[in-house]
Amino acid sequence: MAARVVALGIDLGTTSVKAALVEAVPGDPSGFVVLASCARAARAEAAQSAAAGPQGQEQDVSRIIQALNECLAGLPRQLLQEVCGIGVSGQMHGVMFWKTGQGCEWTEEGTSPVFEPGAVSHLVTWQDGRCSSGFLASLPQPESHLSVASGFGCATIFWLLKNSPEFLKSYDAAGTIHDYVVAMLCGLPRSLMCDQNAASWGYFNTQSQSWNLEILRASGFPVCLLPDIAEAGSVAGRTSRAWFEIPKGTQVGVALGDLQASVYSCMAKRTDAVLNISTSVQLATSMPSGFQPVQTPDPAAPVSYFPYFDRSYLAVAASLNGGNVLATFVHMLVQWMTDLGLEVEESTVYSCMIQAAAQQRDTCLTITPTVLGERHLPDQLASVTRISSSALSLGHVTRALCRGIVQNLHSMLPFQQLKEWGVERVIGSGSALSRNEVLKQEVQRAFPFPVSFGQDVDAAVGAALVMLQRNLNQRVS
Repeated sequence: MAARVVALGIDLGTTSVKAALVEAVPGDPSGFVVLASCARAARAEAAQSAAAGPQGQEQDVSRIIQALNECLAGLPRQLLQEVCGIGVSGQMHGVMFWKTGQGCEWTEEGTSPVFEPGAVSHLVTWQDGRCSSGFLASLPQPESHLSVASGFGCATIFWLLKNSPEFLKSYDAAGTIHDYVVAMLCGLPRSLMCDQNAASWGYFNTQSQSWNLEILRASGFPVCLLPDIAEAGSVAGRTSRAWFEIPKGTQVGVALGDLQASVYSCMAKRTDAVLNISTSVQLATSMPSGFQPVQTPDPAAPVSYFPYFDRSYLAVAASLNGGNVLATFVHMLVQWMTDLGLEVEESTVYSCMIQAAAQQRDTCLTITPTVLGERHLPDQLASVTRISSSALSLGHVTRALCRGIVQNLHSMLPFQQLKEWGVERVIGSGSALSRNEVLKQEVQRAFPFPVSFGQDVDAAVGAALVMLQRNLNQRVS
C-alpha cells in the first residue's frame, strides 16, 4: 500500500492565521481531502509609529507568529508527522524587515521546537496609508504593468528612506510576513520571494521576472533589501529543524500570494471566477494562455493583472473595502453604546446585526462603503443616500452595507465583462463571506451566474495543494 501524501498549508492573513492538513486522493490528480484545519485570530495591530501618523497600519510580528504556533499546536500530532511538504501564503503588498542570522530564536515548547521572532521590525501592512497621493506622484515611474500604491512594499521603503533613514540601517533583509516565515523555517541566508508577491510590492517587471534595479538605484533606493526571485510553486528550501512534529528536512515552498492560493484551491475550470471577501475583497478570473498585459501602468484602472502560475495572469478587481468595513461599522456601534453608558461585546453586535438584516430582505437605502478609498480612487470616501425615516433600522442599514460592498465591486469590474471573458460560475470564499448569510444573499442577487461557496481556509488549502501537486509530480517522474 502506497504511503499517503499529506501537505501542510498555512495562510497568514490580516486578521487571522489559518492552517490546514490536506491529503491527496490516490488515483485522482486533482482530488484532495482536508484532514484537519485550525484558525486563530492574530490580534496583531500595533501602536501607530509617530513618524507614520494616524494613516500608518502596522502589525506586531510576534503576535502573528504566536497565532501560527497556536494553529500548529491545534493540529493532530500524528498527521503532522506525515507531512511531506509545507506551503505558505499570506497578505500581499506588506513589508517587514529583519537582520540576517538574527531573525528568530528557536526554543523548545513542551516537546516541540518552535521559533520566536528576534531582530525584526513591525509588519507595515497593505492597509497602510502613509504614502499620500503627492508622495506617490514624486516617485519614479515603474517599468511594470502595475502601478504603485500606498501599502505596497517598495512605496513603504521609499517613504522610510525619506522619513526614517536610520530605521532602515538596522536591517539587511526584507519581505512579506510569509516570506519571513519561509526564510526562518529553512534558515535561508537571503530573503526569497515569488513573482506573485514581488509584483504586489511594485517596481517589478513580470515579463523579465526582475526588479526595476536601474530605476530604483537612480533614486537611492536600498536595492540590497530586495529579495531574490523564485518561481511560484517552486521549493524555497527544507526545514532546518524539526517544527512541532514535522520532520527536519521537509520541503517548504516559496511563499505565495493569498489571493493566488485561494484561487488555486477554488477554481476548478477556466470558466470559473473566484470572489474572495475577507478583510478586503478580490474578484479574480484567469486570462487566456499567452495573455500579456500592456506594460504601461494606469493608476486609475480598477482592474489589475496579477501573476498566477506558469507565467499566466489573473484579472483582478481588488477592493480595499470588505470585511473591514463591516468591522468598522460594528466598532462604531459599540463605541456609540459605550458613549451611552452601555457595554456590549462586538461579537454580540455582529450576530445581532446579521440576524436583523436577514429578516430585512430588501432596502431602498444605498451605502457606498468606500471608507478606505480605493487604490484607483485613493481620495474617495463613503456615503449614504436615499435615506428615509422607514429605512433607518439596524436591518436596513446592515442590508444596505452588505449590498454596497458587492455593488462597489461591480463598479470596478462590471459583471457583463466577466460574461464576455467566458465566465460561467462564481465561487465565493473568504472569512467575511463564509460567516455572513446576508453577504452571501447579496452576492447571489448581484451575479448573473450560478454561485457556490467555498471554505474559510481556502488560501491555506491552496498553499498545501501547490505542494501536494509538486510532490505527486516528483513521484511520477
